Amino acid sequence: MVLNQLYSNKRTGASHVSASSDQRSEYQRDFDRIIFSSSFRRLQNKTQVFPLPGTVFVHNRLTHSLEVASVGRSLGTLIGDFICQKYENELTEDSRDFYKHSLYNVISSACLCHDIGNPAFGHSGEDAIASFFQRNESDLRERFSEKEWSDFIHFEGNANAIRVLTQQQNGKDEGGLKLTYSTLASIAKYPCESTGKSKNALHRKKFGFFQSEKNTFFDIATATQMILAQAEPCCYFRHPFVWLVEAADDICYNIIDMEDAHRLGIVDHRSCEDILVNLIDNMGFDSMATVKEKLNILKDKNDRISYLRAKSISALTRMTVQIYQDNFDNILQGNLKAPIYEMIKEDCAALKDIEYYSIENIYNHRSVVEIENAGYNVMYELLQHFILPVLIPKEARRQSDKKALRLVPNQFLYEDKTPYEQVLGIIDYVSGMTDNYATDLYKKIKGIEIGMTL
Repeated sequence: MVLNQLYSNKRTGASHVSASSDQRSEYQRDFDRIIFSSSFRRLQNKTQVFPLPGTVFVHNRLTHSLEVASVGRSLGTLIGDFICQKYENELTEDSRDFYKHSLYNVISSACLCHDIGNPAFGHSGEDAIASFFQRNESDLRERFSEKEWSDFIHFEGNANAIRVLTQQQNGKDEGGLKLTYSTLASIAKYPCESTGKSKNALHRKKFGFFQSEKNTFFDIATATQMILAQAEPCCYFRHPFVWLVEAADDICYNIIDMEDAHRLGIVDHRSCEDILVNLIDNMGFDSMATVKEKLNILKDKNDRISYLRAKSISALTRMTVQIYQDNFDNILQGNLKAPIYEMIKEDCAALKDIEYYSIENIYNHRSVVEIENAGYNVMYELLQHFILPVLIPKEARRQSDKKALRLVPNQFLYEDKTPYEQVLGIIDYVSGMTDNYATDLYKKIKGIEIGMTL
């Protein structure tokens, strides 16, 4: 990969890069477009880990994404400086300006929208969508090609993010949010089509685009010099910017889930504090005498954990920069085989302790498991209600089928398109719902709650 060709300010839905009198850079405009989008706002009512409890603040998908963007901005700034210094003689003037003044905007923008394709109820929502097609294979399979069917039975929030950000819905502008190819390339953790999935390769562990966005992804990959790993099934190696977005996400959710669990009383204060102090000590960036002196001043339990959380994220950010710099050549060539966070964890027993403790005490806590079960059922039943009617020819639909589809906004109905596109429209509608909206609609169509909503 050539450093001068890794970025592009071309946008989806635009045939060329147009001149703009806007004082913001192209990549600042990406950030602002995401912030003001309805798909981003809906993240405020999508569960991160814990069901939204009302009286106690915990993170939702929106606050998580904002914090990931903050860490990503720091990583982008530090790595941009590193590239400018180490490769000064190889960079064009435009490239020096990009890495010095714009890379951090690209990384923070990608961080901001990295979860934008996740359905309501998180991974249980993803499971519900995939399971719906798996369990209805006998009725549905023959309508779709092999690759189209693979998209459905392996439904993936990462691929859905590319669709949410780039697709043209009925009555809306071409190119979706019209983000730059640089930002879009930076969220493609698994840049392959669904039939190319393989657990044996990191960049193919999941998949990153549906068949409906395959040509768009070709354009993104070409413009940002992504390396083609194989043509069939189509698969690319990760873009170098992806590693920073992934690391920012990994850092935030691993540490902040502990903080949320502490606020909810799911983990006890002493255990949480000891684990985070041990992590800061293991990282070796901070004076433990200074850390303990600060803890002696702080008496409020939540403030103590917030302080340790900030210190932990700072230390992990610095370690991420070190590893990225040390492995930069492998990253450019597509040869790095493990996420940066996993590489840190290999040499840090404290991170392994956090992972084990979180699995045992947080992710399998009864409140979390209950919302996962409920979310799965809600999402599955909504798909059942809408997908079967949309696949029936208009002239053969019963009154109940017509009434079901009357609930679907017109922007999601592609009546004159292929069955694949019609079903994707329903998935767009259901996966875009917030937890609350999905739950309320489920109650109404099931007759659990009857009444007029204006």
